Amino acid sequence: MKRLFRAAYVATMAGPVLENAAIVVEDGRIVEVGTCDELLAGKREPYGADHVIDFGRAVILPGLVNAHTHLELTNIGQLPDPASFVDWILALRKRVAAVSAGPEQIARSTENGLAECLKSGVTTVGDITLNPAITRAVIQGSPIRAVSFGEVLGMAGRAGQMEERIAAAVMPSTRSNLRIGIEPHSPYSLDLVGYRRCLEEAKRHAVPLATHLAETPDEAEFLASHSGAFRRLWETLGGWQEGVSRAEGGPIRAMKEVGLLDYPTVLAHVNYVDDAELEILAQGKASVVYCPWTHAYFGHPPHRFVEMLARGINVAVGTDSAASAPDLDFVEELRLIHMDHPELPVEVVFEMATIRGARALGMADQIGTIEPGKSADFCVFKVNSR
Repeated sequence: MKRLFRAAYVATMAGPVLENAAIVVEDGRIVEVGTCDELLAGKREPYGADHVIDFGRAVILPGLVNAHTHLELTNIGQLPDPASFVDWILALRKRVAAVSAGPEQIARSTENGLAECLKSGVTTVGDITLNPAITRAVIQGSPIRAVSFGEVLGMAGRAGQMEERIAAAVMPSTRSNLRIGIEPHSPYSLDLVGYRRCLEEAKRHAVPLATHLAETPDEAEFLASHSGAFRRLWETLGGWQEGVSRAEGGPIRAMKEVGLLDYPTVLAHVNYVDDAELEILAQGKASVVYCPWTHAYFGHPPHRFVEMLARGINVAVGTDSAASAPDLDFVEELRLIHMDHPELPVEVVFEMATIRGARALGMADQIGTIEPGKSADFCVFKVNSR
């Protein structure tokens, strides 16, 4: 059965915005896109009133893509402004233990996160999860699409947990709305040996990778000498052992050495990057996800995503978690980008929220634009009458 969805505007993200336009859908796929005059002309198949959905003065967009979030932390709530990133991590661990450590709480938090995403037009997420068996069961029962990246930690005295977390990350899914991935967490929670293991497993299972990278300037010091803020974190948590691999030149160069940048990897944040590192990223296959509200929350210097785009680096948008952002309202993330960069064409902002997010998650053949052959995956926003 064919259905026709019409509105004042259709922003396909594959060409100019169409006015008085419509999308024809059959069996969950887009079969035609065009103006209503074209699609309803006599040479076209007529549509009965019950097969036409008219959104009126609205714009139809591809479903928005939240390329980096932590659904299981939604109910944690934004933590008070921390003295440092490490202090935030320590406070987060305490809050999780007190509020959302059990399976029921994790599932409920994931459900609420999905609801917040859907409410703001997000139909696809790149979710980071420490509890894949729980969160994936919730996602599979939802209307949202997801790449679920199982989080892998384990270095020094905690290295023994790494293989168990990799095994949990690569547990296969049979549901069409869920793809699996692996997330070697960060250079301060997993050593380079662990990163290589994750890359090896990602290639073996043909799944995508994600990681937190260059989130703070302290990563470079920790990689080079195992000192600084992240050494304090390890001393507070316990479990540090000598003999962990080191790397000069910072986290981006370290990931280049490991091979992560030559693989379809989602790099969350990348808040600290020099010109030479921009060139390294431009030569690779990894995508960057900018999280505006979390970036502002931690008081980082202005993000260089505009320069990244100019160099051909794929940059998407994410909400990160509700423990650092006010909530998972994706539209507010886009509004913050527009407020901070009014010179940036709004089309570019929405590219980052749609097709670029789809590319980052390896789903550009299915979603991200409104074109024949792609999934009928779109969202609708009312247009101000002014």
